[in-house]
Amino acid sequence: MEKFTIREIETCDNARLEQVIRACLIEIGQDHDGTIWTDPMLGKLSAEYSGEGVHYWVVENGSGKISGGVGIGKIAGNDDVCELQKLYCLPELRGTGAAQALMDTALGFAEQRYAKCYIETFDNTIAAQKLYERNGFVRTDVRYGATGHFACNILYIKELR
Repeated sequence: MEKFTIREIETCDNARLEQVIRACLIEIGQDHDGTIWTDPMLGKLSAEYSGEGVHYWVVENGSGKISGGVGIGKIAGNDDVCELQKLYCLPELRGTGAAQALMDTALGFAEQRYAKCYIETFDNTIAAQKLYERNGFVRTDVRYGATGHFACNILYIKELR
C-alpha cells in the first residue's frame, strides 16, 4: 500500500487540486456543463471551504504531491443536511485506502454538525458508488439544494445521527 497523508487544504493547493479534479472528470467523461467542470470556484477551493460548517481536505501521495481530496459543504436552506463534495483521487491512489480515509475524515467532521449527508454522482462511477454504499449511503430520488450539477444522475443520502 502506498503511503499517503491527509491534511486540510491550503491556498497553495488550489491550482494542483483543480488539475487533479479536472483529470478525474476527463477520465470519467464528465468534463462538460452540469458538473463541477464549469464551477467558477473550482480553482479557489480553499476560499470556498473556509466558512463555518464547511471544510476540505487534500490527500498527498508518498512523494508529497496532492493526488485527491474531499469536502463537506452546506446545502442552502437546509441546516441539517450537508453534502459530501468533490471526492476525487488520481489512479495512483486508488486501491490504497486513501478514498476511505478521506471519507472517514469528512464524515467525522459532518457527524459533529449535521443530521444527514447527501451526495450527487454519475451513473458511470461504479467504484465510488460502492464506496458510498459501504459507508451507509442509500440511493434517493430527492435532490437537496440547487447545486447546478444537473448532469449528476445518481443521488445518495446517509443518516449521520
